[in-house]
This record gives sequence, C-alpha cells and structure tokens, in this order.
Amino acid sequence: MAGANTLTFNDAGWDKEVLGSEVPVLVDFWAEWCGPCRMMTLTIDAVADVYAGRVKVGKLNVDENGATGMRYRVQSIPMLLLFKGGKVVEQKVGVMGKPDLQKMLDSHLPTPGIETGQVAGLNGAVGKTDQAKSPESQLATPDKA
Repeated sequence: MAGANTLTFNDAGWDKEVLGSEVPVLVDFWAEWCGPCRMMTLTIDAVADVYAGRVKVGKLNVDENGATGMRYRVQSIPMLLLFKGGKVVEQKVGVMGKPDLQKMLDSHLPTPGIETGQVAGLNGAVGKTDQAKSPESQLATPDKA
C-alpha cells in the first residue's frame, strides 16, 4: 500500500503522468516478491511526503506493467529512475537510504530561495554586485613574506 503522496504508475498512463510531467518524477520499479523492494517502501513514502508539490514520486510494479519495464531495460529491482523533462536524468539500482535519495533529488532541483538567473556570491549573498572584480582578487594566493 502506497503512502498518501506516493503515486502508482502503470503502462497506460506512463507517457502522460511521467514523460509529460512539468515537475521531475522519481519512479521506483518494484515487485511484490522482491524483499529489497519492500524495504524501500517507507523510504519512498517519506521522500514523497517531503517533496510533495516539487517532485512526483511513485511506484511501478514491473510484474503488472512489463512494457514499461522492458522499455527502460529494467533487469534488477529495486531500480529508481529520475525523469526530468521526459528524459532519464539519474538511475540507481538497489536499496538506498533516505539521505542518499534526498541528495540525488536535490542535485536536480533548483535551490530554494534562489530564482533562476541569480548568483550566490562568495559571502553567501544572493544577487548581483555593482563592483567588478579584478581577476587577481578572485585568486587564492599565499601571503607574501
């Protein structure tokens, strides 16, 4: 049984729900008989809750949806695929902990609070600077004796 924010994907709705999604989609390819897959259930549900509204998180049972499993050459499960813009941007096989899964997702999401086009300065400030920096001021050099 999937958590409240964990979706269930299938062959019929794949193109619309996953490939046509406006937000990234994390898909857990699994099967009921797979022990490691069952171990991932709580982690997938927890990640679905944390990333609700920013990432679609769901599961696809490969025994019931063989066409999609074959389409992505799923040979070992659990297998996690992260889709962005309809393309696979990351793939992991095997059991993963929540911290590793969050690190994977975060690397493909915009940093909260930083709008597209803004740059974080060296001191952590966000925005543009009025002063141009000389190339020498950006180099780390040893102190002169």
